[in-house]
Amino acid sequence: MILYKNITHSLFILLALVSLCGFCNTATGQSSESNTALEKTRVLLILDCSNSMWEHWQSNTKIKVTQQVLLSFLDSVKEYGNIDVALRVFGHLNREQYGTRLEVPFGNDNIYRLQSKIKTLVPQGGCTAEAALTDALSDFPASGNCRNIILVVTDGMDDRDAEICNVARQVQLSGVVVQTFVLGIGAGEFNHSDCAGNFFPVRHEEDFSKTLDDIFQMSDKKAKVVINVVDEQGHLYETEHPVAFYDSRTGVSCLNTIYTIDGSMRADTLLMDPLITYDMTIFTHPPLRREAMQFSVDRTNFVDITVSEGTLRVRYRGARPPWQQPNVDVIVRRAGGERVAAQEVGETGQYLAGRYDLEIQTLPVTTLRNVEVRGQASTVLNVPMPGQLVLEKPKGIISGAIFRLNDGQVEFATDLNPSVSVERLLLQPGQYEVVLHPQQVARFDQVQTRRFVIESSQTTKIQF
Repeated sequence: MILYKNITHSLFILLALVSLCGFCNTATGQSSESNTALEKTRVLLILDCSNSMWEHWQSNTKIKVTQQVLLSFLDSVKEYGNIDVALRVFGHLNREQYGTRLEVPFGNDNIYRLQSKIKTLVPQGGCTAEAALTDALSDFPASGNCRNIILVVTDGMDDRDAEICNVARQVQLSGVVVQTFVLGIGAGEFNHSDCAGNFFPVRHEEDFSKTLDDIFQMSDKKAKVVINVVDEQGHLYETEHPVAFYDSRTGVSCLNTIYTIDGSMRADTLLMDPLITYDMTIFTHPPLRREAMQFSVDRTNFVDITVSEGTLRVRYRGARPPWQQPNVDVIVRRAGGERVAAQEVGETGQYLAGRYDLEIQTLPVTTLRNVEVRGQASTVLNVPMPGQLVLEKPKGIISGAIFRLNDGQVEFATDLNPSVSVERLLLQPGQYEVVLHPQQVARFDQVQTRRFVIESSQTTKIQF
């Protein structure tokens, strides 16, 4: 009887847990503490009733201990009006069928039905937690101001649950369920339980009360987190950077915010869920990432990130031309690697110290490789001011192209537009050749060509 008194006490703690537990909110990242009194908490119990639940577990069989725990829990629920419970069971249908069924749906005054069903459960089938979790989303009513929680009680996962990680992620992505807890009783195989939900092993009966108490203590509070982005000298960055937090287990976004500091040079304090292990990305160029971070509720958690950044600017060199300059993109890539960002000629971008390749979308494209950006320094690169080509084409042109000639090499610059008779193009300084393919021409030696020179800020006219 001492054991069941302890378990009953633990279930009161669980009751407080489900009515207070925090959860990820992709819109704000904060718990809805101000709305707790107005919300109903729906708890879907998913109970393992596979044949292994007949195994002896310390003072009794696993199923008998679990039944006593749940019956005591439901007695406590009667005293609260804002908690609704449903029951889904798996492994109880027959020995050959790995099935699951919603035995008691959510509804008012269903406690007697829940208790009656739990008393009559007989373990005999296989273990299919994956199937139960897959079907769980349809168990929650669509309407109402409710927080939906899943509590899985199982003594182990078998090979049939190999896809449970993907299933659990889809449950979390659905937005229907705000938190999933897995209580693993006994010493079974829990190979996939850590990704199925927030997993808490209960290896011994006497650990049951402490495990639930630990969950409650974490869920009842928020962890204070301060992100300190500092330079190499340890000074706080005044530049704002977007920051995203993800649930490390599911990859689901939990909080999107902006790193800022106030007038007293102090970074913002975030309130985070201590039950979740987080991955964090701070969107510098390129992004920086921290993984598997857990935050404590008994202290302020500091995340210190040292950033060495410099600025990069590409500008035109030469006299300003009389025509309007179009916006020209600069594609910035890691040296020999992936794209990092894009900016325009004349703009200043901020990048982590390192080496980059630049693709300046002039005609033809100007490529600058292995450009060094140094921390706390400004890198300024010059490209020649383009010149203008005014090309008057003869009638009946099907296609055409322009090439730049350089020391015997030919570089493609651009295709021509066959639908216009006069084409204006801004080209980088150099020697070029235009090639026109007239209509009705079948022989390559009848293609028309003309060589010309483009000078910065000057207009070159060609008439065929």
